[in-house]
Amino acid sequence: MAKSIKIINGITDWVYEEEFSFVRAFHWNSDSDKIAFIRFDESEVPEYSMNIYGTELYETQKVFKYPKAGEKNSEVSVHIYDLNTSKSSKVALGDNQQYYIPRMQWSNDRNTLAITTLNRHQNNMNLLFVDAKNMRTKRVLNEKDEAYVEITDDLTFLEDNSFIWSSEKDRFNHLCYYDKTGKLINQITKGNWEVTAFYGFNGKTQTVFYQSTEEGSTNRSIYSIGIHGNNKKKLSKNTGTNSAVFSSSFGYYINTFSNTNTPHSYTLNDSSTGAILREFKNNEALKAKTDLYQIPKKEISILKTKNGDFNMIMMKPKDFDSKKKYPLLMYQYSGPGSQSVSNSWYNHRDYYHATLVQEGFIVSHC
Repeated sequence: MAKSIKIINGITDWVYEEEFSFVRAFHWNSDSDKIAFIRFDESEVPEYSMNIYGTELYETQKVFKYPKAGEKNSEVSVHIYDLNTSKSSKVALGDNQQYYIPRMQWSNDRNTLAITTLNRHQNNMNLLFVDAKNMRTKRVLNEKDEAYVEITDDLTFLEDNSFIWSSEKDRFNHLCYYDKTGKLINQITKGNWEVTAFYGFNGKTQTVFYQSTEEGSTNRSIYSIGIHGNNKKKLSKNTGTNSAVFSSSFGYYINTFSNTNTPHSYTLNDSSTGAILREFKNNEALKAKTDLYQIPKKEISILKTKNGDFNMIMMKPKDFDSKKKYPLLMYQYSGPGSQSVSNSWYNHRDYYHATLVQEGFIVSHC
């Protein structure tokens, strides 16, 4: 039975891969003469063993470090290796040391490393800048929340090392613009809605591209806006769920669209106006087939309760009679970032629910 590894350099442990959604824990600076990496010390993490059954007479065992609830996680630290001096130095986080290091990246300055630290409750997050020349650390931003602080990949450095950062400080997730020292220049987006995806920044036109819930929480729309919050434009043309993949120059983007009545369509669009330049796929054949099978409609409504209003999807049998009683299946999941009610085409679970509806059930989820 092989023993599991205790020290991992530059590759995440189980917790970071599962909870913070990344595996590569090393980054080169712009000159490729320094590499920063996270070191995971799993020495105190308990081991878990799993029997592997194959074609042989006896099973084998897989042993790996796995912290169950309340057990010790890896001790993490950041190190910088300098190729010019062949020296590795540990970054001293000092008073800014926290339990997790969920993000790390170099800025456009070859000697400035950005590190995000997070407490174990995940409701207090720091953004730190490390000067790789003298190994000094400065706290640039701090985000706090009564519940938890969302980890994103939105941190984007501009040519002068000013940066864009997403924050929920005004209760909604919005994009903010900071100078290279961490001083707020301006909040780019504002309103009682969420920025749900940050697509990037066009330095030539000083334009930011993003996805948001400005057309309602069950919809997703694509917008552009100036870095100082000016010249805002809605780029997506249809109401429903829109997502975008932009070209490297930000001159064009591919828009993916669907809603409860329209299967996914894919178009090439102009980034300055949102104009459709070419349609790649519209899936009209799929729509015709689902109509043939009489797939029940997804009906979006608002469920009003004493604890607030909640979005809900319901599917009813074709011959639904409000005076009759029906068996009801309710599906619900409340994990962070797990919105299940959206104005979008059917997914694999919807098709399963549709078969139940065709057997006389009512299915709803919120």
